[in-house]
Amino acid sequence: MKRFLRENSLGLVFGLLFLVVLVLQALAGHADYNQQQITEGLPPISLGRYVTSASFGVDVAENWQSEYLQFFLYILFTVWLLQKGSPESKALDKPGRETEKEQKIGVYADQNSPKWARVHGFRLFLFSNSLGLVMGALFVLSWLAQSIAGVAAFNEQQLADLQDPVTWAKYLTEPDFWNRTLQNWQSELLAVASMAILAIYLRQRGSSQSKPVGTAHTATGVEG
Repeated sequence: MKRFLRENSLGLVFGLLFLVVLVLQALAGHADYNQQQITEGLPPISLGRYVTSASFGVDVAENWQSEYLQFFLYILFTVWLLQKGSPESKALDKPGRETEKEQKIGVYADQNSPKWARVHGFRLFLFSNSLGLVMGALFVLSWLAQSIAGVAAFNEQQLADLQDPVTWAKYLTEPDFWNRTLQNWQSELLAVASMAILAIYLRQRGSSQSKPVGTAHTATGVEG
């Protein structure tokens, strides 16, 4: 068990932190929602009803979709785009998809290579692009979940204001939807740009996301 915890500590800690923060978000969101209910002369609702509501669903989904968009674009762009001096970039002489030998594909696979790295055709294509494809699919699914929960929450407010509800397609043109969406996108893109550029000049000893402390600022694609 100790070995399992040590070898999987990064994923386990972030998974635990995710659950803790999600619970705290639910509690804080529930309190805020009920404050608004009381202000508007409406009865408060239970925590169980709140976490199954469209209001909570859209708040969660809009954050998830922006995170998966960040990773999808980062995975895709780092195939071709470079940043001199950044450990987040590949070496300056290795843009692109690289050779089969460098990627250990087909006859260049070693004994520890995954089975699908040894095959050809569609399966190899699928496995070679599986990380980007899954991240892209998760982005689309969470964006869809945000839009569905968002239109439900939006229509609840429309009815409370004695206005007509809108269709899902119409909601996609509403400022409310794009305000929620774009404010998350810009924050994620800023975070990626900051990491790629700040890591050129700043260090974190022992981190795989940083260059070794004594490495030159111009060293590219070097991780600690």
